[in-house]
Amino acid sequence: MKILITGAAGFIGFHLAKRLIDDGHDVLGLDSINDYYDVRLKYGRLAELGVEQKAIQYGWVEQSETERNFRFIQLKLEDRVALDELFQNEQVEVVVNLAAQAGVRYSLINPYAYLDSNLTGFLNLLECARHSRHLRHFVYASSSSVYGLNEAMPFSTGDNVDHPVSLYAATKKSNELMAHTYSHLFKMPTTGLRFFTVYGPWGRPDMALFLFTKAILAGEPIKVFNHGKMQRDFTYIDDIVEGITRIIAQPPSGNDQWSGLHPDPASSPAPYRVYNIGNNQPVELLEFIGAIEKALGKTAVKELLPIQPGDVPATYANVADLQRDFGWKPSTDIGTGIGKFVEWYKGFFGG
Repeated sequence: MKILITGAAGFIGFHLAKRLIDDGHDVLGLDSINDYYDVRLKYGRLAELGVEQKAIQYGWVEQSETERNFRFIQLKLEDRVALDELFQNEQVEVVVNLAAQAGVRYSLINPYAYLDSNLTGFLNLLECARHSRHLRHFVYASSSSVYGLNEAMPFSTGDNVDHPVSLYAATKKSNELMAHTYSHLFKMPTTGLRFFTVYGPWGRPDMALFLFTKAILAGEPIKVFNHGKMQRDFTYIDDIVEGITRIIAQPPSGNDQWSGLHPDPASSPAPYRVYNIGNNQPVELLEFIGAIEKALGKTAVKELLPIQPGDVPATYANVADLQRDFGWKPSTDIGTGIGKFVEWYKGFFGG
């Protein structure tokens, strides 16, 4: 299939592109390459896919030098005219939208970046997709952060998610609502994926694993929020990619058992679905840090701090519907996953 991956220079997008290229799909990567974090990491990922920084020109589709079935274009989703032209020129069959302004805490500082990318950009992509004659499936990243103030564990896609605690989470919930509208009005198959704390090689440098590893190696203290009692359903990148790959191949049809009297938030009479992709095994932050210390062979200096605005104390994914529909769930333990990250980190940065 011809698959468009937005956010292809990002953490998840890069890994997904590699997998789909290896599987023989025709992959078109798109990314704005913004400077939310060090762009050298983004260009490094693209170089791994055969696209060098010097070859990239905004709005121009560049062929990979090493992968015959991968091409890349630097483009903003907010650029409606250029995005529409791209869809007119490319017979895209599957869209996987992983492009978004990421980060919970940053949304408290620069909220308009989230409106531009996560709402306007998402709408532009939906519009282009629904006018495409070739589209089979529109897959998009949501987030575990949509669960907000919900305290019922584990988080289920059948739970109410009307109380987000960050603008980032609110934009992700909005994406799910917008996607349902397009599924309902235009019968466009859409699937939303609520990712739970993704980690692994080539990860984002603003995430805890990256920050902790860098600080521990430098002998600097690490900031441990909620006094280390934070719990996260850490999910290894290979599991995330495996889940996306399986879901791409199975567009949703309408749920003929759906009832407006007792509505299921995760499905619809329209071709619409939402799934959790999480490890289903929440880990306390101090245990997570212990696994990093073990992989590095070095003890961390910990600065215990209160929970930050916009953060939730725990995440825990119920993946029963993922198991039911795909016969699979994430399974990589943190010791294995962190070990692979540390090996990559030392190779990429030295240490």
